[in-house]
Amino acid sequence: MEEFAALLDALVYTTSRNRKLALIAAYLRQAPDPDRGWALAALTDGLDFPAVKSATIRGLMMERVDPVLWALSRDFVGDTAETASLLWPEPQDAQPQPPLSLVAVVERLSALTRTSAPRELPALFDRLDARGRYALIKLATGGMRVGVSARLAKTAFAQAFGVAVEEVEEYWHALAPPYAELFAWAAGGGPAPDLAHTPRFRPFMLAHPLEDGVVDLADYAAEWKWDGIRVQLVRATNHEGRGETRVYSRSGDDISATFPELLDVLPMDAVLDGELLVRGSAQGGEAGGAASFNALQQRLGRKTVSKAMLRDYPAFVRLYDVLLLEGEDWREAPWKSRRATLEAVMPLLPASHFDLSQLVEAENFEALARIRDSARDEAIEGLMLKHRDSPYIAGRKVALWYKWKRDPLLVDCVVMYAQRGSGKRSSFYSDYTFGCWDGDPDAGAELLPVGKAYSGFTDEELKKLDRFVRQNTLNKFGPVREVARSLVFEVAFDSVHASKRHKSGLAMRFPRIHRIRWDKPAHEADRIASLRALIKD
Repeated sequence: MEEFAALLDALVYTTSRNRKLALIAAYLRQAPDPDRGWALAALTDGLDFPAVKSATIRGLMMERVDPVLWALSRDFVGDTAETASLLWPEPQDAQPQPPLSLVAVVERLSALTRTSAPRELPALFDRLDARGRYALIKLATGGMRVGVSARLAKTAFAQAFGVAVEEVEEYWHALAPPYAELFAWAAGGGPAPDLAHTPRFRPFMLAHPLEDGVVDLADYAAEWKWDGIRVQLVRATNHEGRGETRVYSRSGDDISATFPELLDVLPMDAVLDGELLVRGSAQGGEAGGAASFNALQQRLGRKTVSKAMLRDYPAFVRLYDVLLLEGEDWREAPWKSRRATLEAVMPLLPASHFDLSQLVEAENFEALARIRDSARDEAIEGLMLKHRDSPYIAGRKVALWYKWKRDPLLVDCVVMYAQRGSGKRSSFYSDYTFGCWDGDPDAGAELLPVGKAYSGFTDEELKKLDRFVRQNTLNKFGPVREVARSLVFEVAFDSVHASKRHKSGLAMRFPRIHRIRWDKPAHEADRIASLRALIKD
């Protein structure tokens, strides 16, 4: 546990990607099994201890520390684990005990219940120093927030043992922590994990943004970039001869339970790449077409799916590509051959759950640009440009695939509320809620919130914004500050949808701060009616 705590501490205090890779790789080489496997799972959010929540930690602290001191400290620090680890009272006359291993801590946390956790956690805290307590709380509550993505952790694993990161990804998602087979292969020189009959994830091929370039449509095919979630549908026949299907997100997470209607519809073993969408009829749109992302959000993240959800928001996959089909690996074949194969397979797939992403034909690139600019369908993000001879290669490779997103919409909004960020932004008010006028502000119209953003500004601008918030605070609501209605943001967003969850009746898709309009009077910001007019009927 001490080594894991030291690793987290070092990761917190470096922003260098290469340094983070080196730290993780060194730990993985030196730590024993199964500690290093549990550490890897913790860094990639692969652990869940449902008995321990942030509220559990808050309850323990307020029994031992003045509640006002706790609240003020937590608000200033911006992180529950850091605050609790530092404020926890050191035990008096504690007897020396052997150090805790990471596996012992994982076993203790796994055995906890909501009832036993408040009784048993203090004993663990008392055996650790402040750094160890910080690591324990992060481990127990999840969300490490030490600047390590799952991809970075996989890359560090590959560098630690000299294996290809693409191979690591192919095995990773089919194995469970503490990944004994993965370490036996990479670190111990053993055989690769035998996953031939497992519906396992394969790394996605990704696209580079098309900036100001022009491509030759003789070499590149164009198709719509749909606004759903990229998924991989995998079916494999197990040792008993039964087919099993799983649905994976682009990060390799198994989201099969959220979309059960897709688990028994593939008639053959295959790995298919596509966009998961819901039917437009669920939102009163074109029957059988794709609804907006707002409709899809009703299904995302649900552990159980009701019959009403399945009826009102039926999911389907708009297919882009084929990676494997009935035992044959197509990834080395050119895109045009994979496309022909996918087109030949389509009649075998149920139209209720699959369709094919159509190609966009244009005489030349200029004509294609006009088609892109005229597309404002709620389910379209822009265009994809794919080289006709490109193989399916994991990750982003230059000049093979490009994404050409449509230009964002812009609206002027007034800042209403601010909240501190997390991590290195925990001391700054960096998360902003903004609104538009529900009518003429000079006639007493109300300002209604329409979105929230925490990106789109420089570090220097952040300091200036933080100063504005502190100097213009009207009210405090816990960690949230209400600010004077005097600062305008030019907000970029991809689309806007009707929403019953928001007072304005609107929800923005991907809002981000485009410009800070220090020069613009608040009463000149946009009206709710202007946003409402952008909603597709």
